[in-house]
Amino acid sequence: MLPTLVLVGRPNVGKSTLFNRLTRSRDALVADLPGLTRDRHYGRGRVGERPYLVVDTGGLEPVAKEGILHEMAKQTRQAVDEADLVLFIVDGRDGLTPHDRIIATQLRKTGRPVMLLVNKAEGMQSARVTAEFHELGLGAPIPISSAHGDNVAEMIEVALDELPAAEPEVEVKSDQPKLAIVGRPNVGKSTLVNAILGEERVIAFDQPGTTRDSIYIDFERDGKQYTIIDTAGVRRRGKVDEAIEKFSVVKTLQAIEDANVVVLVVDARDQITEQDAHLADFVLQAGRALVLAVNKWDGLDEYKRDTAKRDIERKLHFLSFAKHHFISALNGTGVDALLKSVNQAYTAAMTKMPTPQLTRVLEEAVQKQQPPRVGSFRPKMRYAHQGGSNPPLIIIHGSALDKVPDSYRRFLESTFCDAFKLQGTPLRIEFKSGKNPFAEKKHVLTESEQRAAHRARIRGRRLYG
Repeated sequence: MLPTLVLVGRPNVGKSTLFNRLTRSRDALVADLPGLTRDRHYGRGRVGERPYLVVDTGGLEPVAKEGILHEMAKQTRQAVDEADLVLFIVDGRDGLTPHDRIIATQLRKTGRPVMLLVNKAEGMQSARVTAEFHELGLGAPIPISSAHGDNVAEMIEVALDELPAAEPEVEVKSDQPKLAIVGRPNVGKSTLVNAILGEERVIAFDQPGTTRDSIYIDFERDGKQYTIIDTAGVRRRGKVDEAIEKFSVVKTLQAIEDANVVVLVVDARDQITEQDAHLADFVLQAGRALVLAVNKWDGLDEYKRDTAKRDIERKLHFLSFAKHHFISALNGTGVDALLKSVNQAYTAAMTKMPTPQLTRVLEEAVQKQQPPRVGSFRPKMRYAHQGGSNPPLIIIHGSALDKVPDSYRRFLESTFCDAFKLQGTPLRIEFKSGKNPFAEKKHVLTESEQRAAHRARIRGRRLYG
């Protein structure tokens, strides 16, 4: 187990900026806006040979009794319960506030060790900026600047010295699937994540835009390790007007690229929208394995269910390779079957296809249906081999393959998918035509060939005048 450091404090005191500096990443969204972070966000850091975990949290609002602020505070308290050391961050430019005093009181009640950090102290005298924070009774305040890095390295070394040495890390298996949950706002993505995890790990709230960042969570189910990614909802470009939401969309698209399998969540009670189709097409263009989750299926009568199925078949027909699951994330209905399809899609995306077997399937496909002629030429396909995984890539070698039409490419894709049982992943085929080594060389006649050609021309004139 790695030592766990949890960042706690009021909104907009610089927790996410410090998180990014400690993890040497840009994983956490940062902006001059209170309440940007809402869920627990885990990251890994290292000082020399000493690794550690850092947990970024939303601003702690102790007085919030309901709503999104209450949910954020609950997430923060759960993170504190997991902490080996709490890094309580205050704003040196704002000074000590009543809100800071309330948080300090709550942290003392938890019994967790606390280190008090006075942030935004760049350009200020240490004694002056920390003076009033001594009254919190949490030990000597440490002035830092998370934005500029002032005193951060020294602070983290002191923090780790107070913690027990890290236990040897469990090696992460290379076959651990990354699963991204994507969809429009308010379709139930975070509720589905919690249903898969079996706990309220992320905030699920009946308000569009609750999730703003992509949250990576490692978990184990039925003896298999996974990483699940909860993402922000993606709306139509014309409706994305806040800068923060634009960054959230970028994070979602990056999560799709980073994932092995994508679960596209749609709302059964709404019609399939243009944005659903655009998002599905982006997943397809990225080449990611995909499972379609039709959420909020419970409570629909037969007519509405039939209407929803027809709508999906008509507007998402290009996802025919993906399994469709009709689920209720709130009740947990269909989640086990969904995860089974995720495993199948991951296996298909990472499958290994031997060259002899690929070539045999190619030969059988050509015997069944040859590629159409282009003028006087017919493309010749000689052999095939695998060029990559996630998505599976098959490279076919031959001649005049640049003339193969898209319809025949789709025929080959279907043939290979059937032969290797590739359910849940798109397949890509790349054609490589052999180059004629004599195509650009001009043959120069020898003297004997020139004399023979001359004699042939003379004979021709004699015979035909």
